[in-house]
Amino acid sequence: MPLPPDPADFLLDGHSPNRYEGDLAGAIATVSRRLTNCTAPFSGVDHRAARRAVESIDLSRPLDDTSSALRELDDLYLRDAVYFHHPRYLAHLNCPVATPAVAADAIASAVNSSLDTWDQSGGGTLIEQRLIDWTCKRLGFNPQFADGIFTSGGTQSNLHALYLAREHALACRGVDRVEAVSRLRVFTSADSHFSVRTAARLLGLPAEAVHAVATDSNRRMNTDELRSAIVAARADGSIPMAVVATAGTTDFGVIDPLDEIADIVDRQPESVWLHVDAAYGGGLLVSPTRRSLLRGIERAHSATIDFHKSFFQPVSASAVLVRRAEWMDPGRHHADYLNPARMARAGIPNQVDKSLQTTRRFDALKLWLTLRVMGADAVGELFDRVIELASAAYELIATDTRFTVVTTSDLSTVVFRFAPSDAAELDPELLDAANLAARTALSANAEAMIASTVVDDRTFLKFTLLNPRTTLDDIAEVLELIAAYASAPLPAEPSLAS
Repeated sequence: MPLPPDPADFLLDGHSPNRYEGDLAGAIATVSRRLTNCTAPFSGVDHRAARRAVESIDLSRPLDDTSSALRELDDLYLRDAVYFHHPRYLAHLNCPVATPAVAADAIASAVNSSLDTWDQSGGGTLIEQRLIDWTCKRLGFNPQFADGIFTSGGTQSNLHALYLAREHALACRGVDRVEAVSRLRVFTSADSHFSVRTAARLLGLPAEAVHAVATDSNRRMNTDELRSAIVAARADGSIPMAVVATAGTTDFGVIDPLDEIADIVDRQPESVWLHVDAAYGGGLLVSPTRRSLLRGIERAHSATIDFHKSFFQPVSASAVLVRRAEWMDPGRHHADYLNPARMARAGIPNQVDKSLQTTRRFDALKLWLTLRVMGADAVGELFDRVIELASAAYELIATDTRFTVVTTSDLSTVVFRFAPSDAAELDPELLDAANLAARTALSANAEAMIASTVVDDRTFLKFTLLNPRTTLDDIAEVLELIAAYASAPLPAEPSLAS
């Protein structure tokens, strides 16, 4: 009877190159088959059926070989995964990914560097720092003075930035921390990302700390409202801590007037932190034609960039950048067992000194390999393509009497609603239900995936376009499906059925 395998044989080291190559080849072949035969962005599987399949697995009884486990995984996960590379995935801020980045992910997983200290990452630390400098330069921050760190995503980047903003506000004013925190205020667009509010709560700010500034007719932050809100806050004894501008709102893909907002911040009698959440719009940093849309971002104290959105990188890859390295000091710390102060004095780069995370994956390698293979202009050209597609989709929908559309986008989002002009007397709630029914049917029938949102208390649908292979014909065909599905629950009228 053969002896059972030594568990150590499953570890990746110099003793297991054949197993490593075989397992990786099997995984690549399994995924490649799915990608090649992918006919829809989603299988339409019901979540209850999927749950039953996963819960039926006995995790105490291993399959003993990777091939069997991959076949099982193909049924449990890959068959019903959501495929962002499909041209009719039009839902959220998820992108098809660049193949050099996927190769880099495999390398990062195999070597398993931890980017917290030099003695756990070596050259990985230097590659990440070089990419931070590169991004700072693209932002207009002087890399000689600027700094930053890779993070798990925009939510963490925004939290980190607002933590620095809180410490900056308290240090500049020399006030009692306990008393002052209750008076700190953050000003951001009513359409900004929810993570701004989440960060405020995590930082101990009161419920009323985040002031939602009204937007104008184009859904951009209204700078007159911002100015008035800051004045009013000072008058009632509050402390303006930060302004968060958005370069690419999640729903509408619009960019707040960054230069005007920076002017307001600069004119404050006491220092106010300006953070720009460019998680979505950060791809404009490499756009050959649209970089000017970010004019003013170079005046920010900090910025968030999500490379796993408009740079076509696998999740996760984000960064928070600051214009002055010393502004990251409040987060610096030294532990004798990890990054003792003597290492800093010796100039040894330990990035845990400035990160909210300790153990941290080498996510920067994905961007590095992408830039070394494709180049920045090629990445920017891909983002330009989806922006141009969104503009064409907007025009298509705006001229279709079956739909109403909200506003133009600076980026690649279109928010619209099935609301036929000849159905103006219909109950708006019935139209809400009809729009949601259309979204559900598209997914359940494995035809397309779109998103929904709420605008002025009404349900709207949303295309978020991040696939350069999506065409206007794809958009037109999905619109026809939406109209058909949304018409079904409405009262039968010749004008609606035609």
